[in-house]
Amino acid sequence: MIVNFENLIDELKSKKIRLSHQRLKVLEYLTTNYNHPTADQIYNGLHDEVPTLSKTTVYNTLTSLIDAGMVRAVNIEDNEVRYDINTHNHGHFKCESCKNIFDFDIDIDSFETNQLHGFEIDDKNVFFKGKCNSCIINDKK
Repeated sequence: MIVNFENLIDELKSKKIRLSHQRLKVLEYLTTNYNHPTADQIYNGLHDEVPTLSKTTVYNTLTSLIDAGMVRAVNIEDNEVRYDINTHNHGHFKCESCKNIFDFDIDIDSFETNQLHGFEIDDKNVFFKGKCNSCIINDKK
């Protein structure tokens, strides 16, 4: 799914989120890097271009974008949070060899269970782990 940067700016404005240069650079980074980056990867990816950027600003911006529903936090590993600009329901596959995370379409809303009747569900996630096609092919060489 391709996310339009200009549409996201309009969405920020409509939600009354201040459009600082640093906040826009974090948002732009997410729209051009669909690799589910960590906060550190975002910071390292932007630091040369925006030397005044701090890790605190990256974390605060990500929190604001999550609260606004414009970014999702993806917790596949206990010690690692990744950020996804694609907020529509979809699944994630993490390759345990190359560590890349891949999106895949899945109808998460079709999953039903009577055991959660009356519960309020705030987030739905489907995660798979294994080895991606590229790593499988490379292992065979």
